Amino acid sequence: MADTDESIKTAGQTKLSAFARFAWFAVAYNLLVILWGVFLRASHAGDGCGQHWITCHGEAIPSAPELKTLIEFSHRVTSMLAGFIVIALVIWAFRRFPKRHLVRRLAVLSLIFIIIEGAIGGGLVLTGNTAGNWTPTRPYWTAGHLINTFVLMAFLTLTAWYASGPRRLQFTAPPKVWVLLLVGVAAIFITGITGSMSALSTMLFPSETLAEGIAKDFNPDSHILLRLRILHPIFSIFTAVFLVFLSDAVKKASGMRASVAKWGNWMAGLVLVQIAWGAATLLLLAPIILQLGHLLLADLIWLAFVLMAAAAISEDDHEPVLQAEPLATSSSSEA
Repeated sequence: MADTDESIKTAGQTKLSAFARFAWFAVAYNLLVILWGVFLRASHAGDGCGQHWITCHGEAIPSAPELKTLIEFSHRVTSMLAGFIVIALVIWAFRRFPKRHLVRRLAVLSLIFIIIEGAIGGGLVLTGNTAGNWTPTRPYWTAGHLINTFVLMAFLTLTAWYASGPRRLQFTAPPKVWVLLLVGVAAIFITGITGSMSALSTMLFPSETLAEGIAKDFNPDSHILLRLRILHPIFSIFTAVFLVFLSDAVKKASGMRASVAKWGNWMAGLVLVQIAWGAATLLLLAPIILQLGHLLLADLIWLAFVLMAAAAISEDDHEPVLQAEPLATSSSSEA
């Protein structure tokens, strides 16, 4: 079949198919929706539509909106469009790929998790877990939201990646690779959850100075969220060190494959930038622009990890292998 939705190799270069380009667009668009959601939370506009969902203050379109209503309503509109984009992705995948094809399954999983994402968003609104409101269940909603978002972005990214070339999922990677990847997923998720709790506590219990914030963290009478806030920088540092180690270890365990090295290097570089960005966010008391950048970097680290993992457990007939020891090879040839 001449017309396929897998990327075509021409003149040594990979030309993305229309489906692959649309799948990558879906990844980028959902990333923008996530960032808008961070702005929604950080600007205390999450209750802009009151405790109404799917309507906004009981109306399909708010007739006399405040600024926070516009922010909340626009987030709902962009989220709805994200859902339609994923529906289109699934329909296209079923039309262009054969039965039981991996891209079909990944697209369906993307749709399942974007539906769950919308349900979690609606649950947050209906239970009043928005803006500066506090309920005992809010940390669980926040953690669930973050985990679901990470899983959704992973499936969208994998849909795009497997549609971008003749790649095949295989389960013959060395056990060391699987162990490292599973520990990496756990480390990223735990760090992300502690980060979401830290952001929530900063929003609910703001401080005027860094010293005041640190004092709250160690005050036994402070709210439990504040006393747990110190966990995030601790987990972040340990996770950063582990991910830098992991990128090199997975590359070597996978046989020095170029795609594994590429995404592992991207992940390690982003981790180093994130550490500096996180420190600046802390020192400057988390202004909105730095919060947006911090979450963007966290998402990009996760996506780079997902792509590195996918490359490590997949086969690609066209993929080059890096020279493991170029200096030793050169020396032996001279001899």
